[in-house]
Amino acid sequence: MSLGRSWTGAQELEVIGAPDWQAKALAYPQLIGEVEVGSLVVLNTSALDRGLGTGGYAMVAAVLPDDSTGTSGAPASGPGHLVKARYTPTQAMVLGVDEQESQFHSVLEDADSIDGMPVITADLHSSLPAILIGLRVSAAVLGMGEPKVAYVMSDGGALPAWFSMSVAQMRDSGWLAATISVGQAYGGDYEAVNVYSGLLAARHVVRADIAVVIQGPGNLGTGTRWGFSGVAVGEAMNAASILGGRAIGSLRVSGSDHRERHQGVSHHSRTALGRVATSPGIVVAPQFDTAQGWFADLAVPEALESNEGLAALISSQIDDLRVSAPWHEYVSVPVSDHLHGALAASPVRLSTMGRGYDRDPLAFLTAAAAGAYAVSLLR
Repeated sequence: MSLGRSWTGAQELEVIGAPDWQAKALAYPQLIGEVEVGSLVVLNTSALDRGLGTGGYAMVAAVLPDDSTGTSGAPASGPGHLVKARYTPTQAMVLGVDEQESQFHSVLEDADSIDGMPVITADLHSSLPAILIGLRVSAAVLGMGEPKVAYVMSDGGALPAWFSMSVAQMRDSGWLAATISVGQAYGGDYEAVNVYSGLLAARHVVRADIAVVIQGPGNLGTGTRWGFSGVAVGEAMNAASILGGRAIGSLRVSGSDHRERHQGVSHHSRTALGRVATSPGIVVAPQFDTAQGWFADLAVPEALESNEGLAALISSQIDDLRVSAPWHEYVSVPVSDHLHGALAASPVRLSTMGRGYDRDPLAFLTAAAAGAYAVSLLR
C-alpha cells in the first residue's frame, strides 16, 4: 500500500490485495484512525465494483489492529452527542452547533429567523464552485467587498464533507467562511440536526451574508419522476422562506446531456421548484445571448439541432415553470462575458456528470448567474 494525495479529513491510498488486484481507496482518519504504509485495511468496494460515482474509490471501512498492540488506532470519541450516519459501523458522534454542550447553544436556543439572508439552493454539488465564482464576480463588478458565505451541506449525496476536495480547496482559499453539515451528513466546520438549524447557524454563528444549500457529491437518481435526491432543493427553499430568508432557486441546466429529461432545464429542477417548493421564492432564469462566440460554438444534443433551439427550449421550460409555480418570482439574469471568463479560468476544477466547463458551460453559467443575483440583494 502507498499513500497518495490528502486534503482536509481525507487520505488517498493505493491498496494492493490478492495477486494482480489493486485499487485506489479513500480513508477518513477522523473515523477510522491514521493509515500508514503497511497497514492492513478492510475495504468496501460495492460501488466501485458497479462503476458508480464514487470518484473511482474503494472506501476504507476499518484499519485492522496492529499485532503488537492489539488496537486499531481509531480516534477516541470527542464531545457531543449527535450521531450521524446512525447505526452504521462507521457512525460518527459529533458536537452539534446547537446542542447543550456547544458554546453556541444559547445563541441558537430561541433563534427563529435568518433575517432576510439570501439562501441559494441547487441540485448538484458540482454547481457550488460556479455559484461562488458568480458571487465573487458580481461583488467585484458592484464594487462591494466579498460576501461571507456559508455552505450548508445536506445529506442527499456523500455523507462525509471530507469527500469533497473542492470544498477543502474553497475553504482553504477563503471562498467559504464555513461548511455546516446537516442531517446525516458530517465533517463540516459545524454540525447541525437539519437544514433549519443549519441555516440558523449560518446566520447567527458564522455570521454569513449568504448561505448555499446543496447536497454533497454523489447525486442519486433512478430515471423516474420522483426518485432523485434533488427533491431536497424544494425542501431547502421552503426552509429558507419559513425562516424569513430570501430563497433563491438555481436551475439545473445542461446543453450537453444526452438524456432528454435533463436537456435544457432538468426535470429535477422543474419538479423540485415547481411542486416541492410551495413557499414563495426567487427562481433565477439565465438569459443567454446566442450571438456570443462561446455559445455559438456550443455542441448541442442532436434532437435540438442548434444552439438557438437549445436557448428556445430553456426559455420554454422556464415559461412552463412560471405557469405551474406562479407563487415564485422569476428573475432574468444575463449571462455575461465576465462570468464566462471567470468560469473558464476557475482555479477550482469544474466538472458535472463527468463533463468539464468546455463540454457543458451552461451548467456552470446558470449556477454562476444565481450567485451573481444573490449578491445584488445585499446592496
